[in-house]
Order: sequence, then C-alpha cells, then structure tokens
Amino acid sequence: MDKYLIKKPQNLPSDPGLRQKISSYHPNNHDEIRRYYLGKGPCRPPHDYPVSYFSGKPRRFRVEWYENRNWLEYSIAKDAAFCFYCYLFGKDVGKQGGGDTFVTKGFRLWNQVGKLDSHVGGVNSAHNQAVKKSEDLQKEKQHIQSVLVKQSNQDKANYRIQLNAIVDCVRFLLFRGLAFRGHDESQDSSDKGNFLELLQFLGDHNESINEVMQNTWKNCKLTHPDIQKDMVNAIAHETSKAIIEDLGNGFFSILVDESRDISVKEQMALVLRYVNKQGIIIERFLGIVHVASTTALSLKCAIEGLLCEHNLSLLRLRGQGYDGASNMQGDINGLKTLILKKNNNLVTVVGGSCKRRDALRDAQFAKIKEDLENGVRRSGQGLNQETNLKRPDDEWTSLLTEVSSFCATYEIPILNMDEIFVVSGRPRRNTQQNTNLHHYRVELFYTVIDMQLQELNNLFSEVNTDLLICMACLNPSNSFVAFDKEKLIHLAKFYPYDFPGTDILALDSQLQNFIFDMRNNDLFLELQGVSELAEKLVSTRKHETYPLVYLLVKLALTLPVATATVERSFSAMKYIKNELRNRMEDQWMNDCLVVYIEKDIACSIDNETIMQRFQNMKNRRRQL
Repeated sequence: MDKYLIKKPQNLPSDPGLRQKISSYHPNNHDEIRRYYLGKGPCRPPHDYPVSYFSGKPRRFRVEWYENRNWLEYSIAKDAAFCFYCYLFGKDVGKQGGGDTFVTKGFRLWNQVGKLDSHVGGVNSAHNQAVKKSEDLQKEKQHIQSVLVKQSNQDKANYRIQLNAIVDCVRFLLFRGLAFRGHDESQDSSDKGNFLELLQFLGDHNESINEVMQNTWKNCKLTHPDIQKDMVNAIAHETSKAIIEDLGNGFFSILVDESRDISVKEQMALVLRYVNKQGIIIERFLGIVHVASTTALSLKCAIEGLLCEHNLSLLRLRGQGYDGASNMQGDINGLKTLILKKNNNLVTVVGGSCKRRDALRDAQFAKIKEDLENGVRRSGQGLNQETNLKRPDDEWTSLLTEVSSFCATYEIPILNMDEIFVVSGRPRRNTQQNTNLHHYRVELFYTVIDMQLQELNNLFSEVNTDLLICMACLNPSNSFVAFDKEKLIHLAKFYPYDFPGTDILALDSQLQNFIFDMRNNDLFLELQGVSELAEKLVSTRKHETYPLVYLLVKLALTLPVATATVERSFSAMKYIKNELRNRMEDQWMNDCLVVYIEKDIACSIDNETIMQRFQNMKNRRRQL
C-alpha cells in the first residue's frame, strides 16, 4: 500500500477496528498521528456488548476488564478488543503476545480472558516497549529537537509569556466570531489581519509581552495560520472534553439538523441534551460535520462517527429530535427508524419544521416572478404580499374573509367570488344560504383543521402522546396535584433497559414514599415544573433517597422538546462562515463554532491547560 501524507489528523477514525496501521501513513505524519490518538486516549464507548457463544455458553466483552488495563480499548465495528499502545508503536513480532491480533484483527475470545494479561508479557515485551515509547513521546525533554536546541530557563519563561499572549488573542477573536486573517480568511490575504493587530495591541500595552515579541526567535513567532488553527483546535478540544465530563456516564438525547453553508456544502449539526449532576437541563453543541449526502443512512453514519469521536454510544441515547424533513423522520428509511433499530430503548421523536411552509412560499415566489415577467400580474406597493391565516374571530364573516385572502394569495381554487355568501348580508342570485356556508365550513375550514390534526398526529404518535400524559404526572405544581402512581409506573415501562422487572416493583414502593414526603415537605410546595423538581431533589440529596424516581425524572427531562438550539447553531455558522470567509475548511469552522457557541465553557478553561494541549499536539521548536 502506498504511503500517503495527510494534512490534518483530526479526521482519523476513533474506532480501533476502522484504523489503518501507522506504517501505512507517510513517515512525516507518524508522530503527529500518535500524538493525536494519545490526546484522545483509548476508545472506550459505553455499549451493549453483543453475546457470542463458546461451546454453547454465552460470553461477551465486559466493562470490568478496563480496570488495571489502561491499554485496553474496544471496537464497536468489529466487536473486538485492541491494544492502544501496540497500535501506536507496535512492531510486527509474529506470534509474540498474540501477534497483530490486538492491532489489526482484534481479540474476540471472551472465554479466554487470561490472554489479555498474557498479551502484556514481561518487562521487555513488545507491549511494554510500546508503552515506554508512548511515554517518551510525551516528554518534551527527550525530543531530538530539545537536544539540538538548548533553552535556558529564561527562554522557557519568555516562551510561556508569548504563548499565553497568543492564547488571549485567539480567545478574544473566537468569542466574538471574528476573522483571524484579513477579511477572507485565506492564507494569501494581503491584509495584516485581526490576529496580528490584536497581538501588536497587547505588546503596545504590556512591556513584558512587547519585549518578548521583539526578542523572540524569527522562526518561532507563532503567527503562522497553522499555529492559529492548532491553538483553536486545542481550545475546541478542551471545550468538548469539558462537556463530555459534565455529561459523565449519564444518558442523553440528540438534536440533529442539516443545512447548507455559504459555500453550498451540506453541514449536519448535533446538539446533546442531558441532565447534569446538579439536576439542571443542559443542551450543548457537540459539533458540525460536512455530509456529502443527506440520505438517512449517510446522516446516521455521520452521527455515529461524531459520537464515537467523543466516546459516546447510541446505546446511551434516550431521545432524538429532528426538523421534520422526510429524510430524517420517514417511518421506513428515515434516520429516526435507523437509530431506533440500533437502540429500541428510544421512545420519542420531536420534529417541527418550517420546510413545508418554505416550500409553499418558494413555489409561490417562483410563480409570481414568472407572472411578472410574462405581464400576467401587476407589480406595485401592497401587491403580491405574503399572507398568513390570522386567528379567526367568533364571527364566520371574519373567517371567510381571511380564508379567501389566503386562498387568493396561493391560488387555491375556490368558488367564484360573486357566489360568496356573507353571513351579515343577503344571499346573492337567490343562492341557498347553506351552500356557501357549507362549502367554507365543511369543504374548506374542516379540511384545514383535518390537515392540522394530521400534522399533529405525525408529530405526536399514540406512543408519544401516551408518554407525554405520563410525564405530566411528575409536575410538582399545586402540591403534586397531577401525581398518578400507575401512570408513572407505566412511564417506566417505556424504558425496559433502565427499569427491569425487579426495579419496577421497587419503583412502586419508592413512589408511595416519595409523594408522601414531597407533600409534607415545605421545600417542595412552591415548585413549578419538572426541571425545578430535579434541581431541588439534588440540592436536598433526595435523589439519593429515591434513586428510581429521580431516574424517571431525568428521563423525562432528557427528552427533546424543540430543535431551537440546533437552529441557533446554524445562525452562528452563517455568522462565522460568511461571504468574506467562504473558504474556511470544515475542521477549522467546526472548531470555531464549538468555542463560539459554548463560550461559557471555553471561558472556564485556563490558559495553562490550553497551552499544554497545544504543546502536545506535535513537536514544537520550543518547550514550556
């Protein structure tokens, strides 16, 4: 296989079963790829591990095997175990320690767990040598660059001052969604750029920074576009890491939508919704991915790839929210169905889209434009305006007027206007009074109502409606007046993995004690909404007293309500990647968006953490 050079390592697969050998890449990329994976750590996504049979006995991978084995990782794609360090630095050693079993093929003999320990071997085994090389790679002092270029303590201190100033400049631009290089974000821009101007401003107002900048090495100014991208990637990585740590081992829902950016590339955005350790509902932007196709299967692969990159599994998914488009919500081939097949513990999907309305508006716009060009329609102030149905008054006269206006705008066939019966006047041309009334009430008004009901039925299936009714029983308003133990037990049965049969019996008992406790506790008397209940349960540590009830509360809160957060991420995308910055690369745009949207998380990350991440991404000329 030909060795090829890669520009950026960010798009490398996270699943060990899908990785290529390090040796298949160009030698110039080896250390950078290794650093990339070392920064991410072993792949250990939570998963419902499949069962295999050995001599008729069921066996499967167990999460307990991770303990005291920091090298072990698992591949969902191959249902196999791999060695993280042997992949990075392993050599072709034949059958020693299992040969390439833990590097390319994967270990699947779940009935022979002892072979996991035999893979490690003795002190000088191939595995331990790989571990040692990984440790050495992360030690700056042992790099050949450090040997060739000697740095004094003052040089290191100056480098830290310089790097700290760079981080401050990058933060400033990211938090405000500003361009780094000129106006078009291209490397050959003649404009000095916001980044350099901001760095010069810092130097002008800080003597120590100015002195360091003036005396720094000419080949280490840290102003090259690649340096800027590495720094942004380091901040984005730490921001995403903080979000995943906040999620912990809990379950979550996903909100997904797709849209085209300014360069007409289809982008899919994904938002996580979960309840954090304080009982607060959180929605966080996870990332945006370019998808070549918007078919349900392509979107599902993109979602799985993005979740796997952050060590998240679809098996922890408890809800999904989409925009209502057919390729997302179709009952046969839609994305919803594909994910439901992957995880049948999902119980709800929300979807409300303006795409149908946009399609109607676009079609009407095209028709009006064609008529104007052909001279069929007149133009002028107040003509050809968009119209919506207003809220009808009690009188049918108002309804008839509004419906007629709406139908005229969108050229919906109706009776001749001369035949319209006005309730407050006399019938024209001896027309029967009930003729037009029947037409507008039954054939038009009722038809519109039926269409609305059909849309609501598509949005809220019988299962979803039943689910919402049960969830309402958790509402603490008016001293839990809506509480219904039987409906809450029914709600728990929607989640068979979270509430097996024995837990259902325990839940029954907890619910009885829970409602008695809540109604006799002054702290819970004035709560409004399930979200306030969750926070109060955590703050009073009642979530430890009633763990199954709190689990039910978290599941209810995790379910997506609307896709507004995803829509806002696309608004941010249009602001970041605008007409003047339409040549932004996908990874560059994603990193900028993560920090810009989740700036409250990014602000909490100290400069030292970012600098260490930046320093460990690749070999640097200078050391901290």
